[in-house]
Parts: sequence; C-alpha cells; structure tokens
Amino acid sequence: MKSEKNIKAAFRVGVDSYSLSPLRFSPFEVLEWVERNGGDGVQFSEVNLPRGRAFDRSFLEDLAACAAARKFYLEWGGGEHIPLDLETGKPKDIFKINRRAAEQAYYLGARVVRSCSGGSMRWQDDYLPTEIFLRDMAKSLRSHKRMLNDFGVILALETHFEFTTFELRRLFEMCEAEPGDYLGICLDTMNLLTMLEDPVLAAKRVLPWVVMTHIKDGGLLLAEKGLVSFPVEAGTGVVNFSEIFRSLLTLESPVNLSLEDHGGDFLIPIFDPGFLLKFPDLTAIELARLLALANRTKRMVEEEKLSILERSRWAEVCQTRVQAGLLNIKNIVANL
Repeated sequence: MKSEKNIKAAFRVGVDSYSLSPLRFSPFEVLEWVERNGGDGVQFSEVNLPRGRAFDRSFLEDLAACAAARKFYLEWGGGEHIPLDLETGKPKDIFKINRRAAEQAYYLGARVVRSCSGGSMRWQDDYLPTEIFLRDMAKSLRSHKRMLNDFGVILALETHFEFTTFELRRLFEMCEAEPGDYLGICLDTMNLLTMLEDPVLAAKRVLPWVVMTHIKDGGLLLAEKGLVSFPVEAGTGVVNFSEIFRSLLTLESPVNLSLEDHGGDFLIPIFDPGFLLKFPDLTAIELARLLALANRTKRMVEEEKLSILERSRWAEVCQTRVQAGLLNIKNIVANL
C-alpha cells in the first residue's frame, strides 16, 4: 500500500484545455491560468495559436520549455482511430493524421497522444455495425505500431461515445497490443455513463491500458425517453473518483489526472429496444448499478445539489467551475 506521501506524488492534477475553450486562450495563456489556479499540467485537446506563430517545431519547443519552467506535465491530442470519414463513410488516412500528432508530441516531450474520432454511431440507425468498425480499425491501427514506437508515444483511445470498454479490449486483442506498447486508453470517467457503463467497473476493465485521463464528473437521470447523462463540477457528482483513483494507483506507470468539464446533456434512449441491442455486453448487474446512480442523482437534484447546465451557458461559469473542480480533485487525492 502506498504511503500518503507516495499517493500525493503519484498523481499530478491538471486541466484539459477544452474545459477553457470559451476563453480563447493561447496555449501559453492556458499554462498561466492553470499555474495560477494550482494545477500541475495541461492536456491539450485543442490549440489556439498566438498571433504571428506557426504550428511548427519552434512553437512546440517553446511550449515545452514554458511547461518545463513550471514543472508541468504536457499531454497532447489530435489523434484519431476510426479510418472512415463519419460524414461520408469514405476511407480516411488516419495514419497521416496520427503521424503528425505523434511528431508534435515528440517535440513537446509528451509520451501520450489522445485519440478521439468524434463519433456517436449508436445514436444513428444508418451506421455500420460496431464489429465492422472494430475490424477496420484493427487493420489500420496495426500499421501504426512501428511509427508510434519510433516516436516513443502511445495513442490513447478516449472512452468517448464510440466504443465501450468491452469493445476496446477486443480491439486491442485484434491489434495484438499489450499494455504499455503502442495503444492505450484515455479514461474519460463521465463518458462511461453515457455508454451505459458503471465508471468504477469500466475503469477496472481497461485499467492496464490507461495512460491518460479525462477526470470528469456527472449525473444520470431517468427520463421519459430513457436515461440522461450530464457533466457536473468535478467532485460533486455520482462518479466515484476515490475508487477509480485507488485503481489507478496500482498502475506501474503513474497517470496524470486531467480535469475536463463542460455543459450539456445526453439522451441515452434505453427504452428503444433497437438502441439497447447495440450494447450486447451490458449485463443486468451493471444496468442495476446505473439505475442506482440515477436514483442517487435524482435525490441530489431534488436537494438542489446537482443540476444540468446548458452547453450555451458554459462560457459564463467555466472558470469558476474548473477552479472548484481542480481543488475538489486535489482534496480527494489528499484523502485517499
């Protein structure tokens, strides 16, 4: 068991730049904001270039030096893992995209690149079956291994609205990817709810592959058309961070806790049999745990401890909510 000193040292708590996107900060301003508010690093999901700067090696090395001066960790985005254009269905050259992201990470000194293709295929009836996506992804991603190894980075597939942890494990088997090699997981703790997964159980399912995080809290409500998930201030929702962090502590290589937050809500139409059939790995036990979280969320909403924030209002509250979330996460780590 790690000592209290080692627990605090095991986690560095930072911010994903997407959380501050309404402020239109340059990357250097993001670093300054995070430093002022007690963070330990930044995961860059998006980059607003300063005026007069090009997205080149010089810019990346300046950003790395700026982070190093603050003793910050840096993590990078820009990766993709679905080799199809999700608008047209046509093949997409993700090798080129991922090589560029890996090269950028190399110049930054970052060892992980977040990959998110931005799909929500299950919510649309005319999309290909999940197994077809997995087959095509495996064929494409296997060819990435040498390139990613050469740059010394891991492509971290986010637990987004695309694939469940069960399916990502199958994908890694198809890619013959071992933990710590060329593919990993960016664990988004709240997105797991939207994919009908209990966050604690899902985190344990993919634990050996977790190399980066989106620490995002949320709630889950039972509604007329199904379940509704929504993000809330980190540390105030129903995602059990303490249990997830304890699991992450068992990893041989430490991971950073990068806070992501935003507004909005997401309908999960579980009363539609066709939709529910798209989650063949969902068990009665896990669904029961999700319904228990929904019941807990309902009580918290009735007590005015939680509420859905419209995405359009995120700009009004993003600074204060991210500030509070950072402090809450640090307090949870301190009390493990």
